Amino acid sequence: MKTFLTLSVLLMLNSFNLIAQWQPDVRLTNNSAGSYTSNNNAWNIAANGNAVHVVWMDDRDGNYEIYHKSSTDEGLNWGTDTRLTNNSATSWAPSVALFDQTVHVVWYEERDGNQEIYFKNSFDGGTNWGADIRLTNNSASSIYPSLAVSDQFVHVVWYDTRNFYNEIFYKQSTDGGMSWGEDTQLTSATAGAYVPSIAVSDSVVHVVWRDDTSLSNQEIYYKRSTDGGTNWGEIQIMPNTSGDSHNPSVAVSDSNAHIIWRDDRDGNFEIYYKHSTDAGINWGEDTRLTNDPAVSENPSISVSGHFLHIVWYETRDGNTEIYYKRSTDGGLSWEEDLRLTNNFAGSGRPSVSVSGSKVHVVWYDYRDGSEPEIYYKRNPTGNVTGIENIGLDFPEEFMLEQNYPNPFNPSTTIQYAIPDGGFVTLKVYDVLGNELATLVNEEKYIGSYEVDFTAAGLSSGIYFYKLQAGSFVETKKMILIR
Repeated sequence: MKTFLTLSVLLMLNSFNLIAQWQPDVRLTNNSAGSYTSNNNAWNIAANGNAVHVVWMDDRDGNYEIYHKSSTDEGLNWGTDTRLTNNSATSWAPSVALFDQTVHVVWYEERDGNQEIYFKNSFDGGTNWGADIRLTNNSASSIYPSLAVSDQFVHVVWYDTRNFYNEIFYKQSTDGGMSWGEDTQLTSATAGAYVPSIAVSDSVVHVVWRDDTSLSNQEIYYKRSTDGGTNWGEIQIMPNTSGDSHNPSVAVSDSNAHIIWRDDRDGNFEIYYKHSTDAGINWGEDTRLTNDPAVSENPSISVSGHFLHIVWYETRDGNTEIYYKRSTDGGLSWEEDLRLTNNFAGSGRPSVSVSGSKVHVVWYDYRDGSEPEIYYKRNPTGNVTGIENIGLDFPEEFMLEQNYPNPFNPSTTIQYAIPDGGFVTLKVYDVLGNELATLVNEEKYIGSYEVDFTAAGLSSGIYFYKLQAGSFVETKKMILIR
């Protein structure tokens, strides 16, 4: 029993360290113009393996253009700014998504005399970029796009006024953005639908937006497709309260769909959360995530298995700061709010993405003067990918078990044991030796562990996972079948 209690204390200390290991803020831009992240909850940051990509808009060139910046070492070092647009019109509200080495970006701009949705991608991790592709073509305003990717399927939603009221529209590409289908109108609002957010898992596409149809108040509406965007189900009203609900953000992992938004049912705007375990058929109760007299704004969510990460900004400290909150059990319970920024200036519009054990956050910040700059922060161990199963006995030798199930689709579990405490890495590779995911990359205590791996965005084939702990190294093969 003494051994068990000692190990329990160590585990609690280890859990605390995981959440506390946020590293210092990194300034990504440095110019005299204003640099902004998007104000419609579209993701301005996307991570996959070692790659992290950030997009934003700034007016260093005399008008607002879309810019891109990337890191190839999980956010430790960053490349130069890349200007993605080049015309005299205003380009605004970019959204970014990744599949392997392909980077997809959408935004809206006015080069054609009215606001249209544009798309651009890079097939080599952001080194080279293709031409701009105009996705909309009508005399109305098409604005605030959101982007999601699953393999070669690229999904875009936005809202526009071609039918008098603001409506939500959808468009897809089935060949990685090379060609695009027709616009699909998802709403028939009688008072306006705004700022959609989109997420996809395999062939199930989830879309949420703010809708004014009830006239008395603004609600969050939801719609899904189960066949990759070809056909769409009925609209569902999410909160349905007497308050106004704004700025929804949706994320999905397998059949678990998660929505967050801001809601003033309590007299001021707070962050609320809702969860579905059956891919959007049924939804649980609303959960209030914040509780203070300040206004909480622009939440963003990222999910990895049972780990949920949200960021937002609010004014509880006298000026706008970025806050973070995490759930480790699929949204059933939530940890305390964590303040990520601490300076006298305003910080706003955060966006979050997760890859392996890393949590990445980007936002805009006024700390450097009268114009905002883009800032970045990461927690290298904030997305715990393993469940620790330490028993009464210490392991006597290193061990790496065969994953189960194997073959798998899309998730599998890997067990390992270490007889001595030390630094442990567990990584996933393709058949060419390219690193795809880091499942463990931290100090571990003596014990037995298991790690869940979800092959999001990977195609069928053979993959390898390698455990390294001190001088011990072992690699095993696993098979993904879609």
